[in-house]
Amino acid sequence: MTQLPKKHLFDIPEGMIYLDGNSLGPLPKGAAERATKTLTQEWGTQLIKAWNTADWMALPQKVGDRIASFIGAAPGSVATGDTLSIKVYQALAAALKMRPDRRVILSDTGNFPSDLYMAQGLISTIGKDYELRTVAPEDVTEAITEDVAVVMLTEVDYRTGRRHDMTELTARAHQAGAVMIWDLAHSAGALPVDLTGCNAEFAVGCTYKYFNGGPGAPAFIYARPDILLEVEPALSGWLGHDAPFAMEPGYRPAMTTERLRVGTPPIVQLSILDAALDVWNGVSMDEIRGASVALCESFITEVEARCPQLTLASPRDAAVRGSQVSFTFEEGYPVMQALIERGVIGDFRAPNILRFGFTPLYIDQDDVIAAAKVLEDVMTSESWKDPKYQVRSRVT
Repeated sequence: MTQLPKKHLFDIPEGMIYLDGNSLGPLPKGAAERATKTLTQEWGTQLIKAWNTADWMALPQKVGDRIASFIGAAPGSVATGDTLSIKVYQALAAALKMRPDRRVILSDTGNFPSDLYMAQGLISTIGKDYELRTVAPEDVTEAITEDVAVVMLTEVDYRTGRRHDMTELTARAHQAGAVMIWDLAHSAGALPVDLTGCNAEFAVGCTYKYFNGGPGAPAFIYARPDILLEVEPALSGWLGHDAPFAMEPGYRPAMTTERLRVGTPPIVQLSILDAALDVWNGVSMDEIRGASVALCESFITEVEARCPQLTLASPRDAAVRGSQVSFTFEEGYPVMQALIERGVIGDFRAPNILRFGFTPLYIDQDDVIAAAKVLEDVMTSESWKDPKYQVRSRVT
């Protein structure tokens, strides 16, 4: 496998093998410089003038268009800002208004909990006998019946990496007359996505994972261009107004995807994300996907040969797996803590999942072999039994 020539563009501590980019990407070297420029040369010297002189006002759409190029979306169809949970709420509220005679939101039990929490909170707010219906991931197709208003799914399962078929399930939702929402948190920047081709109405995602935008990086929301004017924003913030500085007392949504903006954009975070996206220059998603599959396949082979105590939790077929590999072990938490202390950074997901993400921009075959060897030593020596590894931190 040819290594992508990008590893030198990231600040990764010496001796660390970072297999947690599916949770928080590392710092791209150009991002810190960009943040400093935004703070000192723009805010520091231009102050409020920078909304015009540094073109801060256009930054959310500029970054949205860059993200659109990675997810198969048209320019102008992606808005950025706020958090992923807020974007889930916006998409879900708008989708329900598009099917006023239906009351069911369909999701699956593998969805990220926050998505389900936002659905529960929205239902609590609007009432009207709405129902959040969840089924096992493998049962979603049959559960898309004609009483379903919205199908809301995450393409890649955050725990196991199991991957839904976006094209097939979107077509099934439309066949049943439902609106489709995809959460791309573990897809965008990890594998090719074709929102235009699959024809989904909405998609949302975060940028602190594979896009390396940093903790708290702004989320994004996609709305299919032909339905945009049907979208009624549930959160009608002033920057979603068609003319924010007209200061009109009544809300009038923008005639573009800008209507899905809410409050003042996080300029420092957006500037960091804008710089972080530069590391993708000259790299295609097909190239990333090919390298990712090779790394994941190698890791599975190495770990299964070296650590028979662990059980593969991810799909064995790469076609239905994202860019992560998960194994189960009853004492997975202390095992992961022992690995982290040895410089192999993955993470743990309850109740028993050891999770490893593979990002070819900065992970190579040598990292895979070295990580597997450390894992083997932790398992063989049973060093994970040390009491210090049993103490649970707030973030796992």
